Amino acid sequence: MSHIVDLTMPYTSEMAGFNKTVSKTITDDGWNASTLAFYSHCGTHMDAPIHFNVSNQTIDKMPVADFVGKAWVINAKHIEAKGLITVSDIPNAIKKKFEAGDSLIIWTNWSRFINTSKYRDELPRISEDLALWCVDKKVKMIGVEPPSVADVNNIAEVTKIHQILLKSVVIIEGLANIDKLKSNCVELIALPLKIEGGDGSPARVIAIEKY
Repeated sequence: MSHIVDLTMPYTSEMAGFNKTVSKTITDDGWNASTLAFYSHCGTHMDAPIHFNVSNQTIDKMPVADFVGKAWVINAKHIEAKGLITVSDIPNAIKKKFEAGDSLIIWTNWSRFINTSKYRDELPRISEDLALWCVDKKVKMIGVEPPSVADVNNIAEVTKIHQILLKSVVIIEGLANIDKLKSNCVELIALPLKIEGGDGSPARVIAIEKY
């Protein structure tokens, strides 16, 4: 048996950076269709190394094997607004089981603030020591609930953390529904749009739990 959880937030008219307008209608054209416009890093999305000039690798050139793998769910709900998530927040039991190529999902419950100013301006952040740990331990993907892994209002911090991680770690931001997971180890699948030359892309992200 398996339990599949959608970790993707819906794209709505309230979301900053996204807009949907009517393009075709059944009445006038014979079918319904929309025109979509979105910022490449809005909603649930993934970053490419070129996002912070770590390398010239764009979203369409990232290996699809990097988008699928075992992930450990780290309970960091105790981290307060603007707090730092550190290596010490990873339980020792998970550290002992962690293998190169595994991924991390950081559960802060921050998605409850989606579409508020708090969601962007007071987010809990990945610390430098955790970012370096991820690179050292060969973490494949790191997924977070806030819209960024670092303080978007601090250009030095947001640049440093992204540049550390994007050397080898796939960044997924804007996750939701982590509270619906029943275990701390899942199969994570995160698929971005294949945008030529893309610095990032919206993504459909799911977690599969097997029993």
